[in-house]
Amino acid sequence: MTITEQAATTSDASWIEAGEAWGHAAIDWAYNFETYARDAIEEVLTIVGVTEGTELFDLACGSGYALSRAERLGAKTSGLDASAALLNIAARRAPDSDLRLGTMFDLPFADESFDAATSFNGVWGGCSEAFIEAYRVLRPGAKFGVTFWGPGKNLDLRDWFIALGTSTPSVGEEMMDLAAIGAPGVVESMFDGAGFVDVWRGSTTAILEFADEDIAWKTLRSPGVVLPALDALGEEALRPRLMAAIAPFRNDDGSYRLVNELTHAIGTKPL
Repeated sequence: MTITEQAATTSDASWIEAGEAWGHAAIDWAYNFETYARDAIEEVLTIVGVTEGTELFDLACGSGYALSRAERLGAKTSGLDASAALLNIAARRAPDSDLRLGTMFDLPFADESFDAATSFNGVWGGCSEAFIEAYRVLRPGAKFGVTFWGPGKNLDLRDWFIALGTSTPSVGEEMMDLAAIGAPGVVESMFDGAGFVDVWRGSTTAILEFADEDIAWKTLRSPGVVLPALDALGEEALRPRLMAAIAPFRNDDGSYRLVNELTHAIGTKPL
C-alpha cells in the first residue's frame, strides 16, 4: 500500500504539527485506545449506508480501524490523516484503502468522489472547513457521519478530560476549543454552514478496559491532545494527576473499566 503525501505550504503547515502529536505514541493509540469506537463505527457505517461497493471516505482516519471495518463490508475505502505514523498502521489494517497524508481542510480528492463519509472523533471545534470539504467530495444524497465526546450523562472519562485541561493554562484553552463541538447546537451549525441538511444526533457506548495501571497510563497518554501537557510538565508530574482521575474505575484486581457515551451526528448532502 502506497500512502500519498500532500505537500504543505507555509500557511497550512499546522496540520504537520498536529500529525506529529497524534503519532507520538501511535502503537499505543492504535491498539489500546482506538478500539473504544467499535460500537460507534458499526452504528455510523450502517447509518451512512456502507455496503458492498460503497465508495467511503474516512476523514482523520487515524490507524485505519474504521476503514478495516468498512473493507469487511465490501466498501471501496479511502482515508486521510495528518499522522504518517498512524497511516503506516492503517496500511496494514486496511490494505486495500487509498490512504492520503495531509490536511482535512484541503482534501486531495475531486468533487463528488464518494457515496458516504465518516470521521470518528477526527473533527473538533474549529474544524468547520473540514465539513465544507467533506460536502464537496460527497455525491448528492450522500451522508456524512461524525462522532465526538458530547454532553452525555455517562462519561467516565470526564474527570480525566478535566485533569488534562487544567494541567496548564495553554492546554486548558486548547481543550476548551476542541471540545466545543460537543456543545448543544455547535455540530449542527457546522453541518448547516457547509450545506448539509436533515442533521440529527444519536449515541453509542464506548468502553475502555485496561489490564493494569501501566497499560492504562500508556493508553491514556497516547492521544495527540496529551502531548502538550507531557512536554510542559513531564511524565512524572502528569501521570499521577491523570491516573487519579480514573481511580474510581479501578477494579479490585487492578484492572480498569470506563464506560462512556459517544455522540454521533449525521448530515445529508441534498440531491
